[in-house]
Amino acid sequence: MSELPASIDVVQIVAPGGPQALRPARRPMPQPGPREVLIRVAAAGVNRPDVLQRRGLYPPPPGASDIPGLEVAGEVARVGSQVRNWSAGDRVCALIAGGGYAEYAVAPAVQCLPVPGNLSLEEAAVLPETVFTVYYNVFQRARLRPGEWLLVHGGSSGIGVTAIVLGKAYGARVIVTAGSAEKCAACSALGADATINYKQEDFVAATAAATAGKGADVILDMVGGDYIARDIAAAAPDGRIAIIATLGGRMAEIDLTQLMVKRLMIGGSTLRAQTTVRKGRIGAALRREIWPLIESQSLRLPIHATFPLADAAGAHALMESGAHIGKIALRV
Repeated sequence: MSELPASIDVVQIVAPGGPQALRPARRPMPQPGPREVLIRVAAAGVNRPDVLQRRGLYPPPPGASDIPGLEVAGEVARVGSQVRNWSAGDRVCALIAGGGYAEYAVAPAVQCLPVPGNLSLEEAAVLPETVFTVYYNVFQRARLRPGEWLLVHGGSSGIGVTAIVLGKAYGARVIVTAGSAEKCAACSALGADATINYKQEDFVAATAAATAGKGADVILDMVGGDYIARDIAAAAPDGRIAIIATLGGRMAEIDLTQLMVKRLMIGGSTLRAQTTVRKGRIGAALRREIWPLIESQSLRLPIHATFPLADAAGAHALMESGAHIGKIALRV
């Protein structure tokens, strides 16, 4: 086994604030626990929770690294004493609770997945956070079935493009909302069956028109706030609404009568705070059910831009601008 350095390059948050709060630094080499692996990071994904953490609004869970970054890809450099399914040199991508903006990162072995053979390490690095989130909420919790209508808010975001790609691969019909003609066109190119420019159209009426009056069977909502009442109006009978973020506000006022008349189910979740055991179960299901689709259909998520690790601030500025379509990556 090659000798590993004692310290590594990272990007840390010096204090809550804007993108300038992200600064390059040196940190001690992280050490894997008995059920963890140490990954030599080739690339890391940039996600909205990273931005919230930088602002001081989304602290890492107890025991997690304070370095931002929730998904990485690279080669296994070392394995913990109880790890049997990974070896040094294996190419993996991983969901982690923090620490991704670094040359090396530690990941629970059960949250690692093999890099699909048709993807580069950079393409694999932007899979875990959004694929875990979409699969868990849309497929496991909301039980999307082939042929059903899936409405996705924020279709051009990292979560949005993931939902389009996975929904279509699974045989669903996908409607998305987006904020410009360019973003709607990009979503159509990824396979969306209908697109709604929410700045020009009412998504409730547009969803009804696209579905011949039925409504959406599953709605993936990262807006919250007053969107929830409109989601209820846009939902089909027996529809399921999955709330994964509250970019539009944490409070909502809804008509419970409509909820009952349509027999709707509303649920919410956040991924980062869940246990390693639960995330490991999601990872196992992904490997069994979604990874074959990625391999056989050559599925990949669009990467809008890649930044060097030292310019993580530039990546965050792009994300906050809302100009990106798809994922943003850091090259380590």
